[in-house]
Amino acid sequence: MWKLGRLLTMFRKELLLAWAVLRDPRAPKAAKLATVLAALYVVSPIDFIPDTIPVLGWLDDGLIGYLLLQLAFKFLPEELLNSLRSRVGGKAGVR
Repeated sequence: MWKLGRLLTMFRKELLLAWAVLRDPRAPKAAKLATVLAALYVVSPIDFIPDTIPVLGWLDDGLIGYLLLQLAFKFLPEELLNSLRSRVGGKAGVR
């Protein structure tokens, strides 16, 4: 059970980091674009695997959204990524 809580905490931190990327003026446009594409893919009705297939459809959305967020984080300069991660870590209450 504790693994699920840890996973949810990590997911929350990733979402907070994505929000911080969108709001930070120092973030490159490519990082912001990849973050927006991740959000659009998750809410879009057009998928590789339709959401009518119970588990696979949701995993498809989550996995591709996660990969797009990781791509967005790769576009960030290292010092900016570390700065945003430390700021998000303080808000999430988890170190």
